[in-house]
Formats: sequence, C-alpha cells, structure tokens
Amino acid sequence: MKFAIVNGPNLNLLGKREPGVYGNQSFESYLNNLRKTYPGHKIIYFQSNVEGELINYLHEVGFDVDGIVINPGGYSHTSVSIADAIAAIDAPVVEVHISNIYARENYRHQSLTGAKAKAVISGAGMHGYKLALQHLIEST
Repeated sequence: MKFAIVNGPNLNLLGKREPGVYGNQSFESYLNNLRKTYPGHKIIYFQSNVEGELINYLHEVGFDVDGIVINPGGYSHTSVSIADAIAAIDAPVVEVHISNIYARENYRHQSLTGAKAKAVISGAGMHGYKLALQHLIEST
C-alpha cells in the first residue's frame, strides 16, 4: 500500500520550534522510523508552508494513494480550500495534530479540514502519525 504524509506550515521546524509543545525530534527523523516500522508500505512525504501548494499536492496524490495523513497546521482552522480539496479526492484522509488543539487557544478548537477527514487524532504527539497510518492500514 502507498500512503502520503502531508505537513503544513511551520512543521518544517519540528525539533526546533517550541519543543515544549512539539517535542525535539525532527520530522525527517520520525519519518525514517515510520518507514522502518512499515517496511511493506510506501510512505511518501510532502511539506509546504503555502496553502496552494498543499492543495495542489492533495489533488496530485489524492487519487493514487491508499490514504493520506495530513497535519495542516494552522490552516486546519482557517482553510475552506484545503477542506474542499480533502472532500474532493478519493483517498481517505486522517488529520493529525501533535498538540491537543482543544487544550489550546479557543480559535484552535474548530478544524475545518478535520470535518472533511475520516478521522482526527489530536494530542498524541508525533505518535499520532503512526496511529493515523495504522488506522488507514487496518481500514483500507
């Protein structure tokens, strides 16, 4: 099976940005561990700080992969366009948030993109990506 992991704005700074909230491991390091955990599956990765690039990538892979794990970052709370892109593609999508969005500022409590996802995992740290992949593997 083939899965895409898509990370949105500021997630290129994982391991450096607010380690008390997001931890001190880079996503690239975590991704290597995920690939070792699921050697029978192909895991592709894309990160962008630009909303339109995220939408274009969802359109590009959303009809060819078996599932998508997305962390839209702050766009979760603001992007109708990313939510529409998730709704438009065939691949099931699981949204991941490293921090618990419900324990943060009020404006983070609503996820426009999560409303279009098959499932949302929030507050499990980087482990949320593994949980999302496992969910996709078991339900696809």
